[in-house]
Amino acid sequence: MDVILNLNELQLDALREVGNIGAGHAATVLSQMLNQRVEMEVPRISIVPLGEICETIGGAELPMVGVYMRVFGDVTCRMLYLYPRNSALSIADFMIGRPKRESVVIGEIEGSALKELANILTGAYVYAFSAFTKLNMLSSVPGLAFDMAGAILNSVLADIGEQTDYALVIETKLSVADINATGHFFLVPDPDSLTLILDALGVKGGCQQSSGSECQN
Repeated sequence: MDVILNLNELQLDALREVGNIGAGHAATVLSQMLNQRVEMEVPRISIVPLGEICETIGGAELPMVGVYMRVFGDVTCRMLYLYPRNSALSIADFMIGRPKRESVVIGEIEGSALKELANILTGAYVYAFSAFTKLNMLSSVPGLAFDMAGAILNSVLADIGEQTDYALVIETKLSVADINATGHFFLVPDPDSLTLILDALGVKGGCQQSSGSECQN
């Protein structure tokens, strides 16, 4: 039985709380780096079949920026961030000091800014999980892709689908200046690793829960 499919409300709530702490840490780091107030929150966590991810984020034809990485150490998992292309361009322009946020393509400079953002976000989430669970977790260098959502997912689906058919989806809202961006963070842990994380958080794995389980504010 797929462990991620069997998460109950208590387990999802514990994961959402860690996600909110990670988002708060990321917001603090970004605020210091940009010298601008940054707010981040995690309003929802849900379990989604890998084949339905495109539907979750608005459709396979939606232009997106994707950031993909692996986590190693005591636990292993895959992470995929997806942000709408226009939101990603606005964030990149803000990070590199373009006040009018006028970019229409993601070049080398914009890509570097988005990779830096990905490193901060990933580091914050990995730090939050590691601090709460006392488990050693290290993230790989992120890979960046700019394409339609379906094309990005197809390029990584074979890898993230090796161990499970489901992902834990963490909706992430980022606000800075006049930019409000909603991205989706997909966490695909190996089954044994998810059980280890839940045990370390004090919410044992193995409870039955139907697909589509969701935890909201």
